[in-house]
Amino acid sequence: MARSGAARIFAILLLAGLAAVPLLAAWLGQPFWVTLFTRILIFALAAMGLNLVLGYGAMVSFGHAMYLGIGAYAVGILSHHGVDNGLLQLLAALGVGALVALGVGAICLRTSGMAFIMITLAFAQMLFFLAVSLREYGGDDGMQLQNRSQFGPLDLNNATLLYYLAYALLLAVLYGFWRLVHSRFGMVLRGCRSNERRMRSMGFPTLRYKLSAYVISALVCVLAGMLMANLTRFVAPSYMAWTVSGELIVMIVLGGLGTLVGPIAGATALLLVEEGLSSLKLGIPWLDTVVNQHWLALIGIFIVLVVLVLKQGLYGWLVARKS
Repeated sequence: MARSGAARIFAILLLAGLAAVPLLAAWLGQPFWVTLFTRILIFALAAMGLNLVLGYGAMVSFGHAMYLGIGAYAVGILSHHGVDNGLLQLLAALGVGALVALGVGAICLRTSGMAFIMITLAFAQMLFFLAVSLREYGGDDGMQLQNRSQFGPLDLNNATLLYYLAYALLLAVLYGFWRLVHSRFGMVLRGCRSNERRMRSMGFPTLRYKLSAYVISALVCVLAGMLMANLTRFVAPSYMAWTVSGELIVMIVLGGLGTLVGPIAGATALLLVEEGLSSLKLGIPWLDTVVNQHWLALIGIFIVLVVLVLKQGLYGWLVARKS
């Protein structure tokens, strides 16, 4: 099989399988599947956003969870004040997210390496503790959404409709990123990853390109945060925790760093393994106890094995195959 053939077939099967989830759930009488896979789509969307700067720009950001939080809190705060109009919430979320990303990016991108990682983490922690201090909006405990976002005839109380909205956004971002990374913009971004000094010497304004990529990636995470708030009908500072950024990085590495479909594959694999291990029943009492109480450690072993055996990740390995 051609090098790109296996990866292409895998991507088609993965996207087709995700499209069929609500139909299979209805047929098998498993409505929980729709909720589970909506969560998978949301995290895949956020991981795709982060992958733009991490995989294509080599910018290791431990702060992208704050953009998830910005999207979620835009829905939660406006809903708390009686504003359920989804378009207004979307404009507010994207506006605040863009301003924060421009400010944070303009500062962080003047550094590199460990300094960049630590500054993005510091900004995320600042937003996290700001959310904790908002007592009117639940503080550390978070708050329940009064109503889901209202988009005219689109009723997001319908789980299947919410699922396909998340799926449509995933496909739109996937296509947009495909166009982006194969454009002049994407070539410059990848050139910065390889040798930024050489790109500057060739006359490219590398800071402008990297800042643009950072803002775009942040806004994708903002969209994911809005979807998460509507899925759970709950908003909390925990959405902004640095560990969430770490999970997104794990999803990207697990699926395939610097590949378009890798974050989707990584999010799907990680969350399905997490769900499977946390509820696994083998019929052996002592073994069930070990698995159910220490499933996080087992997930760690799974990730280590994938990284050791398939160094490019689940999807990245297929992309790198020669035959």
